[in-house]
Amino acid sequence: MRLLLKIGAALLAAFVLYNLWIFGHIVYWRSNNPSASAFMNEQLARLQENDPDAELHHKWVPYERISANLKRAIVASEDAKFVDHVGFDWDGIEAAFEKNMQKGRIVAGGSTISQQLAKNLFLSSRKTPWRKLEEAAITVMLEAVMDKRRIFEIYLNVIEWGNGVFGAEAASRHYFRVSAARLSPAQAARLAAMVPNPRYYDEHRAAPGLAKKTRIIVRRMRYADVP
Repeated sequence: MRLLLKIGAALLAAFVLYNLWIFGHIVYWRSNNPSASAFMNEQLARLQENDPDAELHHKWVPYERISANLKRAIVASEDAKFVDHVGFDWDGIEAAFEKNMQKGRIVAGGSTISQQLAKNLFLSSRKTPWRKLEEAAITVMLEAVMDKRRIFEIYLNVIEWGNGVFGAEAASRHYFRVSAARLSPAQAARLAAMVPNPRYYDEHRAAPGLAKKTRIIVRRMRYADVP
């Protein structure tokens, strides 16, 4: 019994220290830009398995140098209630659960921008119950420490947009040869449509459904509220 208590205490201490480490990074990133994310590091390692010299395409740009079109497109596509919720869209989660139950498989996620950022910054791509719990805890920390503008700025700079392509600036130049500041509404909507499966759309740019989803996002953009 004493051994079990010691093991339990050690696991609890490790859990607390790990979350303090995460919290410290979040506090630091409130005013300093992350140079990479856990997901970026994971994808770089994947690319370097085939090409040791492979590098990521990524360039940080401040919030004001990202097109308002892209900001509206991402909110319209990924998280329409972003400026209003505190990290979780319970209505969206319920709707996604019901849709998944009807289909008998996972076809919708319901994750907010804050949840996606929590996952990308700190967690692996492996889907486990533990990861979802940790994602929720990190989301609470992000919302407690950062304002919506900062959360969105980091999100736009670290999300994946193709094979080794991360962030709005790299994506804009990769697909349209323009800066993130100069994206048109249609270009921004197309990038937003690619977010759920960026590597696939990078290789299949004429994929069925991508153009339709882009048109839907363009129509919704005018109603999107951004920080």
